[in-house]
Amino acid sequence: MTSDMLAKIQKSIKAAMKGSFYKQRFKGLNAKDIQSREDFEKLPLSDKEDLRDAYPLGLLAVDDEKIVRIHSSSGTTGTPVIIPYTQKDVHDWAVMFKRCYETAGITPKDRIHITPGYGLWTAGIGFQLGAELLGAMAIPMGPGNTDKQIKMMEDLRSTVICATSSYALLLAEEIEKRGIKDKICLKKGVIGSERWGDKMRKRIANELGVELYDIYGLTEIYGPGIGINCSHQSGMHMWTDFFYYEIINPHTGAQAEPGEIGEIVITTLCKEGAPLIRYRTHDLTREISGDCPCGSPFPRIDAILGRSDDMVKVKGTIIFPGKVDELLSSISDVSSEYQIQIDHLNGRDILNLFFETKLSGKQERKNLEKIVEEAFKEKIGLTPKPMAVGMGELPRSEKKSTRIFDNRY
Repeated sequence: MTSDMLAKIQKSIKAAMKGSFYKQRFKGLNAKDIQSREDFEKLPLSDKEDLRDAYPLGLLAVDDEKIVRIHSSSGTTGTPVIIPYTQKDVHDWAVMFKRCYETAGITPKDRIHITPGYGLWTAGIGFQLGAELLGAMAIPMGPGNTDKQIKMMEDLRSTVICATSSYALLLAEEIEKRGIKDKICLKKGVIGSERWGDKMRKRIANELGVELYDIYGLTEIYGPGIGINCSHQSGMHMWTDFFYYEIINPHTGAQAEPGEIGEIVITTLCKEGAPLIRYRTHDLTREISGDCPCGSPFPRIDAILGRSDDMVKVKGTIIFPGKVDELLSSISDVSSEYQIQIDHLNGRDILNLFFETKLSGKQERKNLEKIVEEAFKEKIGLTPKPMAVGMGELPRSEKKSTRIFDNRY
């Protein structure tokens, strides 16, 4: 940690302690007490449950009149997290998002078709802010109404699609079904909000005829746009002039070894409305060492493997969605779409793995199921009950797709 970074962190801690949440959490602490990386890493971690306890405005670190907007997590699994933004926060977010577009080779000449949702959620408006600062044409569609999405895409000659991977796949399948790929002008896709595997990536890229980019972010830390991969597809560059990140062992809280998979923890450096100190994202990845061929000075992380709070344990084996993606991507005739159902029957756990395939013959599917079963057992250490289904039989989503359903509890 450089002296400049340490000074920024001290300033952020001081700002955060103006809010009631961190004033209580860091009671008795003076920001200047943090004199080294070791001092900083002794500070307690915080997570979404802590932020929910601060509802509604316990994170607010400036006077009310400086707040121009609030955003919020969905709140579908509990009390929502409210994040207030100053005008500077909104501008900083737009600067980061503009940088994401530029890293993906998107220019003011592009027409950016935005399908993520608008409202309290940070997604849609973030994509729009960045497009407007870039000087590109923003087409703020929001989610749903696929017929209208495709008509506008066709009539306005959209060149960039912004979407969740689930909705990008749904659009790709619909365009393929209608046989209108030659009428679509898309060249690039900026995909975020959920983890996705190589097979899904290839399907979307091939069916839409686009170059795809992973964008990273979360509501608590501005929103999407705090990192993206470049054309070399060798990890996501993280905008560390706006935040400091760590990768920790999710079980012990200790710093992960170089190249080891761990959980991203973020401390904001410039945020005014709601600074966050050592915030656990629960997103799992690893740091990529060395310089990127693109020449960017910003460090890189690998694609998101999953979430530390999404991994499940079956018969003593830990299962990450990303590892299932990786496994299925290596098997011919298995599509990108799958779903896992975990049940507890007759005193034992059963893992049902549904996956899509273009194969239609009964024996062909049985043979493929056997291949999947053996590969799953070998690489993940558990024997599933695989079931092949036809293309399009598993549910599609306009938002995020749920891959693992644990019905044991």
